[in-house]
Amino acid sequence: MIMARGESRSITVPRIAWPIIALALVLAYNLTRDLFFGGSFFHIELRDGHLYGSLIDIVDRAAPLILVSLGMTLVIATAGVDLSVGAVMAIAGAIAAGLIARPDYSVLSALDIGGSFALALLIALLVSALMGAGNGLIVSAFGVQPIVATLVLMVAGRGIAQLLTSGQIVTFRHAGFETLGNGFFLWLPVSISIALAAVVCVGLLTRLTALGLFVEAVGGNPTAARHAGVRSGLIKVIAYTLCAGLSGLAGLIVTADIQAADANNAGLYIELDAILAVVIGGTALTGGRFSLLGSVIGALLIQSVTTTILSRGVPVEYTLIVKAAVVIAVCLLQSERFRAAIMRPLRRAPA
Repeated sequence: MIMARGESRSITVPRIAWPIIALALVLAYNLTRDLFFGGSFFHIELRDGHLYGSLIDIVDRAAPLILVSLGMTLVIATAGVDLSVGAVMAIAGAIAAGLIARPDYSVLSALDIGGSFALALLIALLVSALMGAGNGLIVSAFGVQPIVATLVLMVAGRGIAQLLTSGQIVTFRHAGFETLGNGFFLWLPVSISIALAAVVCVGLLTRLTALGLFVEAVGGNPTAARHAGVRSGLIKVIAYTLCAGLSGLAGLIVTADIQAADANNAGLYIELDAILAVVIGGTALTGGRFSLLGSVIGALLIQSVTTTILSRGVPVEYTLIVKAAVVIAVCLLQSERFRAAIMRPLRRAPA
């Protein structure tokens, strides 16, 4: 487009570009440290048929957050929020571990599934999905604010997980279950394969069916969506159900990783990281258009910052401060008003 002399020239930058740039800068920092000060951040080796290295660890550790962020993206796209994802993770892990280990102090010891690993996972995921459906029903049918409806399950769900484990850490030994957290598939950790499969499935579900369009319509303009015949209540129930189901799957990975169900700490504060990942990825909290890829990049950015901080010997207490600074910087760069304020002093009118 040709512009008149003196007219300001504006450049539209996609919102997803900023988290990509931020992730590239974090990786570039680590590369520079490796080159000039020595290090092994980018070192990847094949050992016993498996890939090992810091980059692999980042994606591996980010897998649960990626799963939760995918579901959170759909919920936020409907102009909602789900604060109960951490509690759902704890409940799913407590159910699966309790059904497999069947400790005497657990109420799940009365349920004998014959040691079936598949049945334990199925029950845990079904319960997780049902809790998400309950959240969606409360929000859509009764008009309860999403932050209030999910806050109830956030608090009560953590208590339910503690009741299922009698307040104790349930340990177990099961080769099949442990594979979710410590196994390998095609040279990579199983958790990475699960996260990748979830990204593909949710992406296909939202782009090859009408679900993605309906989610954007409900979040962007609920009145117009209702007049267009979109069943807003059903769409919200589906979004919250998928979010809880993916959170339950993340909880199973976390539980399998430590070979124990810790109702107190499993998924603790992950809802905050998931919301941050979604916002960093370019999805607006007001609902409407969303970006699954952006949420994935946001989750990888958060984990990359955490890994970088820990690997460079920065005290743990500074982790949250540095992470918050990175998140604020990315969010500000996504703001057109902020970028305009930064660029205004740099513009000079022609003589």
